[in-house]
Amino acid sequence: MSKEKEKKEIRRIRVGIIGTGAIAQTIHLPILSRMDDVEIAALADIDKPKLQTLAEKYKVAEYYHDHQKLLAMDGIDAVHICTPNSLHAPIALDALAAGKHVLVERPIARTTDEAEAMVAEAKKRKKILMVGMNNRFRPDAMILKNFVDGNELGNIFYTKAGWLRRRGSWNETGWARKKHIAGGGVFIDLGIPMLDLSMWLMGKPKPVSVFSAMYNHFQKESVEDSSTAMIRFENNAVLSLEVSWTLLMENDFTYTNLFGTLGGALLNPLRIHKEMHGNLVNVTPTKIERPEYHSRKSYEYEIRHFYESIKHNRPVISSGEEAAEIMRISQAIYQSAKEKREIVLK
Repeated sequence: MSKEKEKKEIRRIRVGIIGTGAIAQTIHLPILSRMDDVEIAALADIDKPKLQTLAEKYKVAEYYHDHQKLLAMDGIDAVHICTPNSLHAPIALDALAAGKHVLVERPIARTTDEAEAMVAEAKKRKKILMVGMNNRFRPDAMILKNFVDGNELGNIFYTKAGWLRRRGSWNETGWARKKHIAGGGVFIDLGIPMLDLSMWLMGKPKPVSVFSAMYNHFQKESVEDSSTAMIRFENNAVLSLEVSWTLLMENDFTYTNLFGTLGGALLNPLRIHKEMHGNLVNVTPTKIERPEYHSRKSYEYEIRHFYESIKHNRPVISSGEEAAEIMRISQAIYQSAKEKREIVLK
């Protein structure tokens, strides 16, 4: 083996994928299979036929029905956890204890306690725990983040965000409608990523209180199918958030709108306006791809960022600590809806 080839082999990071459902099949496996510096070393899933089919498709020699056997393999550097929510915490704790870096799909877990246990284990083992908040890696969101961080929009005092699906368009797997597995309903599914994106764009202000309402009009598994929340921050900024699986509307709709003292911005599609010399000027970058492009690229950038962080021992953009804080706020939102009152965060 030539020195150049040997050097390339040494740089390859060996990864195991635990959970081979839709997100693994459509996102993680295709992206990893195109990366020169990563090797898909093993798969794990309880669905034996699916597991074998995917192992053959991606030429993965090792595959197991028990994730512990994958974690016991020599030379596995990192794992992707793509399981139902109820398995995020136990599998992540096993993986971190086994000395693996972890990329876990959102949400980090079902509860704040589960999330904080994962964060503590990662800190103890000195391993990376990253959560798949892919919206942070959208090219259009990163452009907007640069505008906000550069104070181009002034002080962001109001943000309005939502992810609304029309009734009949929602086709998630059955476990997402079961509280003991998912941890909740539409807010766990759609609200958490929108909350994370909004707070990240706003500069992660400190929340001081929440008020919310949740509705269960069409679901039979006792989880909410629509939710709205108002979050107040220490700097007097406010975030209004709405999500639904079942609105009687024409089309699905996702948006994040930021309003500042010097300008405003709309995301999806990206539009940025600033007040300049008494006039409102469109300062949106001229070449902006369609929203579908930004969604696709976000996953690729997210996964590549995870491996760059491993190779260079750098902090991740979407950390376990941040995800645990988002979960803490989310639990307060659920509490507010249940008790029909404002919840003050400590």
